[in-house]
Amino acid sequence: MKSGSMKRHSLGLLAIAATFAIAGCHSFKKENIQPPTPLPDHFKPTVQVEKLWSNSVGEGAGDSGARLRPTVVDGVLYADSTDGKLVAMDAVSGKKLWSKSSKTHGWFGWGDKKRPDAFYAGGPAVSGDLLAVGTLDGHVYGINAKDGSPRWDATLNSEVLASPLIDGGLVLVRTQDGRVYGLDAGTGERRWVYDQGSVPLLSLRGNGALLAANGVVFFGTDDGKLVALREDNGEKLWEQKLSTGEGRTDIERLNDADNGILLDGTTLYGSAYHGNLVAIDGPSGRPLWAHQFSTTDGLAVNGNAIFAVNDESQVWAFDKNSGSDIWKNDALKYRWVTGPAVQGNYVVVGDLEGYVHWLQTGDGALAATKRLSRKAIRAQPLVVGDIVYVEDVEGRIGAYRLSAR
Repeated sequence: MKSGSMKRHSLGLLAIAATFAIAGCHSFKKENIQPPTPLPDHFKPTVQVEKLWSNSVGEGAGDSGARLRPTVVDGVLYADSTDGKLVAMDAVSGKKLWSKSSKTHGWFGWGDKKRPDAFYAGGPAVSGDLLAVGTLDGHVYGINAKDGSPRWDATLNSEVLASPLIDGGLVLVRTQDGRVYGLDAGTGERRWVYDQGSVPLLSLRGNGALLAANGVVFFGTDDGKLVALREDNGEKLWEQKLSTGEGRTDIERLNDADNGILLDGTTLYGSAYHGNLVAIDGPSGRPLWAHQFSTTDGLAVNGNAIFAVNDESQVWAFDKNSGSDIWKNDALKYRWVTGPAVQGNYVVVGDLEGYVHWLQTGDGALAATKRLSRKAIRAQPLVVGDIVYVEDVEGRIGAYRLSAR
């Protein structure tokens, strides 16, 4: 890893700690950090939640700052960990189907060079029988999704904190130094690379997932932009600013927009830290509306609403056609909840104490709470069918289904 990249990553970690964002521990003894809102003592849930199973994969994200999130394809859940574990589980029962470990001889891979350590990060991507996963030391591995056997290895310039995306014969990957790569899905060979040219030295740690649709790749940048690239060659089509990056201090000028992009019909929705929640016409890149909103997390859409969590851990709902407020919930303020997911008629988030919460989509009222573990949940929950999957920072994964009362 290049020294410039390492310097930027260190600054990113400092920025997160200073802004109380996702990575690291929160010390509520400090005067300038608000304690989490207590959960109600005598709360009565209005929806019943059934825990189907829980299982674990390695040591999870640990202290890396990565937001490890599983993926589910064709009834199989795939998950990874930064200590080199990769597993496939039955998505309904949690039973392990196969498990692989790349750990051999420490960080530098001393010893067997044919099987170096892989510090997986960002979560795996799966399409057909191909699994692609990135690492903290700048590799992307192509793996057989049926049994975990290796296929190819691509070396990039910086760590991969976001899940790759497999689409159109390409494995699309973004790295922490601001580059986006198009790799051949069959061989891992580099087809193209898009380079922003420069990225802020001070930035929140982490990257949102790429989005591909109709031959175009969309992503948010560390300097507050939403960018559209041609998928076949990486050429930039357009960009839009989601945040101005203005402020008196370096912390106030942080304006990352790499929280993940949503596509609903032909409309894109993106957001930025110290910036705006923005709706953009996908084909043209023309802004449709903007609402001032600061967030470090992904978004969710359901019906006519966009759901988001702001930088004080308040959960919001906005009208997706106009950007106007629908509701705001303060019950989880300063609990540093994850980005939202939608399960039926409920918004699902995890928090820093290992709780999972369900809020009604109609009015934001807290409907149910379950505890997965005593460790922080930082990755956005994943909803597939009628099941939501949640993972904490130590690799504990829980599967939950809503039940009739």
